[in-house]
Amino acid sequence: MNKSKLAIGLFVAGTLTAVFGLVILFVGPIIIDDQIVKNLVIDPENELSYTMWKDIPVPFFMSVYFFNILNPTEFLAGEIPMVEQRGPYVYRKRLQKQNITFHPNHTVSYLEYRSYFFEPSMSVGNESDVVTIPNMLVLGAAVMMDNMPHAVRLLLSATFKSFKEGPFLSKSVGELMWGYDSKLVDFLNKWFPGMLPSTGKFGLFSEFNNSNTGMFTVHTGKDDIRLIHKVNSWNGLTKLIYWKTPQCNMINGTAGQMWPPFMTKESTLPFYSPDACRSLELVYQREGIMKGIPLYRFVAPKTMFANGSDYAPNEGFCPCRQSGLLNVSSCRSNAPVFISQPHFYNADPVLLDYVQGLQPTEDEHGLFIDIHPETGVPLNVSIRLQLNLYMKKVSGITETGKISEVVMPMIWFEENGYMDGAIVKTFHTNLVLLPMVMVYMQYCFLGLGLATVLGAVLLHYSGKVRSLQHLVSRKCLCSQTECAASSCERGET
Repeated sequence: MNKSKLAIGLFVAGTLTAVFGLVILFVGPIIIDDQIVKNLVIDPENELSYTMWKDIPVPFFMSVYFFNILNPTEFLAGEIPMVEQRGPYVYRKRLQKQNITFHPNHTVSYLEYRSYFFEPSMSVGNESDVVTIPNMLVLGAAVMMDNMPHAVRLLLSATFKSFKEGPFLSKSVGELMWGYDSKLVDFLNKWFPGMLPSTGKFGLFSEFNNSNTGMFTVHTGKDDIRLIHKVNSWNGLTKLIYWKTPQCNMINGTAGQMWPPFMTKESTLPFYSPDACRSLELVYQREGIMKGIPLYRFVAPKTMFANGSDYAPNEGFCPCRQSGLLNVSSCRSNAPVFISQPHFYNADPVLLDYVQGLQPTEDEHGLFIDIHPETGVPLNVSIRLQLNLYMKKVSGITETGKISEVVMPMIWFEENGYMDGAIVKTFHTNLVLLPMVMVYMQYCFLGLGLATVLGAVLLHYSGKVRSLQHLVSRKCLCSQTECAASSCERGET
């Protein structure tokens, strides 16, 4: 009787435990996803995620590599240019959002300011290192004036000579990066305002430092988590005006720092880049793990900078040259500037025939973003791009000499950052360990419940068997007694 009650008790307890495990099995993921959604929404009440969004705690660095020209005299005479890569010259990048304004339609506007600080300990060389690169003011302007009357080109050449501007620059890294004094620049800004992108010193990154990337308005995700971080407008524009087709002028995806959660391997990473003047899109490559956190790696497809002949949707970005080059002249004061991946990685191999010293590899020159798929938060980022100048001999401008037509690499840079330290531990605990504990709990409760039910059943049937055995043995004893008594009676007779 006691065993029967015990079996019933165990059966009830096991059933309840198993049911609880089943409830966690189905409800647990919903609870986790709901918590992810609540914690990701751009809202000052979400202290951790809002702080991460407002002041990115991940250390970001920009590594710059220059293509130092080894044979400028021969290059000017028509020979193939030879370059050597110099660098990296590493700068710590600080990002901070300001002028944050929330709107009733569940969007938020902000200006993100960026500033750069040289890191000598991480650099190979110093900002005082001197390198030789093409003079963009001279060789770029020459191409821009190619279709002007011959007299205008002669006048331009005379202007270059009067300001002692030649086809190449040999200046320090710091000057080339952040600007140098030029009487020609002062002259152009005075008499041709708006011709140059900056009004002060002329440098490749002079307009980047202590500047913002424009007014972004993005969705907070409060009404629809699928829209979180997606750009609603940029500088008040919902589409661009640089390109030839509506598709190319679309502002797609996010601002390039975070993405909506719950990604799959079929997801892509679209984002708008003000520096590239267009929307870009990365595609899934593989799974991975970083410090115990699962991730998806997204990379640039070969079609990203393909020309219109190789990839029809890119026709709107033309006039194009070889695949692998993006013509950004339409948003760079019509300067003949092209963007590519470093060393012409993923570009038409013929580009390597016109410049000696380039060796593209995926590990060193491919760009990627590692994303935690459940949250859309980047764990490791490496954006690598190259700045190129299209140049050629222009009649009437003697500074161009006999230069052969070439897309000349000038610099390439990598912007990289990855989660580390306390923030990784917090991220790992909240988004990996706790969900893992819940998964283990649901299976433990389910397994324990089923084991308890099974034990109760076995206990119940073991009691039944013993009772049956006891009954059978009693019947046997009774039968034997009756037989013995019957034999005795027959003997007496």
